[in-house]
Amino acid sequence: MGDPGLHRSPGPPPRRRRPQKWDGSGGQADQALGRSRGGFTTKIHIAVDALGNPVEFVLTPGQRADVSQADELLAGQDAEAVIADKGYDSDPLVRRIEAKGAQAVIPPKKNRKEPRAYDEHLYKERNKVERFIHLLKQYRRVATRYEKTDPNYMGFVYMAAVMILLR
Repeated sequence: MGDPGLHRSPGPPPRRRRPQKWDGSGGQADQALGRSRGGFTTKIHIAVDALGNPVEFVLTPGQRADVSQADELLAGQDAEAVIADKGYDSDPLVRRIEAKGAQAVIPPKKNRKEPRAYDEHLYKERNKVERFIHLLKQYRRVATRYEKTDPNYMGFVYMAAVMILLR
């Protein structure tokens, strides 16, 4: 006689995984993963101070618009000027920046019906953000995102930022 614990029912064993919510994306939206023109990506939105030191990081899926993260990046920050690229050009954002008493240095998009004036000389300071991003991408683990979950990935982004600041 065979062992009664074996072969109780023919077929594969029952699944013993955690129940997962189904949003159609396989949980990617919760982990700041998404599709953009460049493929499967994550965007790192960064706010830096006048010296180019990081102040705030925000992760979003690749297809999310830049302007949607502006409020989170600017929350709790006092600045005389907010310098951003064309991706952050929106009238409501410019009004919120000016309501805080800061100058919005954001070039207008090409398709804007009434182009806004901006300080072109001050806009040249935006390269500090680009230089910091370049230094951050020197760390392969940040540039390629090996981590599956966004808290783990953010941990490596923070660690790379600290390594840059310690130079």
